[in-house]
Amino acid sequence: MTASPLVNQIASQMVEYIRNHGFEPGTRLPERRMAEELRVSRSPVRGALQLLAQDGVVGPSERGGFVVLKSVDELPVSWTEGPAGREETYLRVARDRLNGELPDRITEKELARRYELTRSELTELLRRMTQEGWIDRLPGYGWEFLPMLTSMKMYQDSYHFRLVIEPAAILEPTFELDRPALEASRDAQQRLVDGEIWKVSNAELFDLNSHHHEVIIGCSRNSYYVDALQRIDRTRRLIEYRQTLQREQGIIRCREHVQIANLLLDGDNARASSLLSRHLATVSVEKTAHAP
Repeated sequence: MTASPLVNQIASQMVEYIRNHGFEPGTRLPERRMAEELRVSRSPVRGALQLLAQDGVVGPSERGGFVVLKSVDELPVSWTEGPAGREETYLRVARDRLNGELPDRITEKELARRYELTRSELTELLRRMTQEGWIDRLPGYGWEFLPMLTSMKMYQDSYHFRLVIEPAAILEPTFELDRPALEASRDAQQRLVDGEIWKVSNAELFDLNSHHHEVIIGCSRNSYYVDALQRIDRTRRLIEYRQTLQREQGIIRCREHVQIANLLLDGDNARASSLLSRHLATVSVEKTAHAP
């Protein structure tokens, strides 16, 4: 399984949770309970459990779900080794791809040599890029980079399109609030406002923010809206790493995320839609004003 930064982060928190509570092998880890304890939605918790199962930390239960497999003494000291180094390598590949320094097709040997990667580091890098939708294995041999937003014109167009669909989705007659998911995402945004924004990487920040927008549009119950935003998020990922706002501005935008969520939770969809429209317009201007 390939893991996004958010899923990796939750997997790490889950290992610490198991350690701190002294869970013995055989202890069940219900998705709902872990989502409540870690204050996130169930989807990334499910991904984290599957990731931990891959490494034998947890395993499937006969009654469904997952159970702890390793004793506290057998748990890894750190879920990820050298995260800062791996993140820098990942972002180097992203920058090189955006700058046209990598060909459309590349072999594992070329990637390993160019970025001085061990076999395990290369495997994890390819897993992550595959999961995040910007590379895919070719039949038989090699890898191919998938289409991504690479120009500022395309990037601006993506925001203009989002300005059309996201505020409209909130006003759809089919809009039905997923309260637990929205509350979990709102709480994650509030933690960013309260200081966590200074601790997360650009990739983690992108995942948290795009997830928040996807939770909201998902409440529209309109698969076309949902699919459109998910496709845009996949194709804009690399350019977002380069255009990420300064953290001071980011705090303001995360605070707006919290405000939009609170309006929706209060049933004021009209004001939420209006604020979301202003939010997207402002972010678009801020991110393109000083484009390289």
